[in-house]
Amino acid sequence: MKKLLFLLTVLIAVTSFGQNARKSPHDTVSTANTTVTYGRPYKNDRNIFGELEKYGRVWRVGADEATTITFKKDVKVGDKEVKAGTYTLFAIPNENEWTIIINSKLGQWGAYSYEKTKGDDVAKINVPTKKLDKVVEQLTIRFAGENAMIIEWDKTQVTVPLKY
Repeated sequence: MKKLLFLLTVLIAVTSFGQNARKSPHDTVSTANTTVTYGRPYKNDRNIFGELEKYGRVWRVGADEATTITFKKDVKVGDKEVKAGTYTLFAIPNENEWTIIINSKLGQWGAYSYEKTKGDDVAKINVPTKKLDKVVEQLTIRFAGENAMIIEWDKTQVTVPLKY
């Protein structure tokens, strides 16, 4: 009986770990006032936006656990005021425009439970997409100074305005 209980415990532990194991490399990028931690999936010959990441659906802006964004000071994201703190970053990609979502619920895996936590949104802004000439193979988030966060993957780029 003890052996069976032990084996069952090990099986549950291994199964749980496998469900939450990271599948992509992760990175943290920062400026003086903003830090983003995210999974960096590769394109791998896939059509990303509109196919892998369906238009009109919430996306975690990365891979594995939902992307986090930390603001060291109060900030204006687009035209929305956001208090200093750590948040989850989501987006709703569309062909010509993305909705960027800042959500206060931390510890989410992907965007699977976003419908349950959308009441925790602290900001939603729309930003235009820009079509790139060259493919960006690995999802990249970078900053253009303190005033712009740039998200690029495949042949799509969006710029999120930040004002401190």
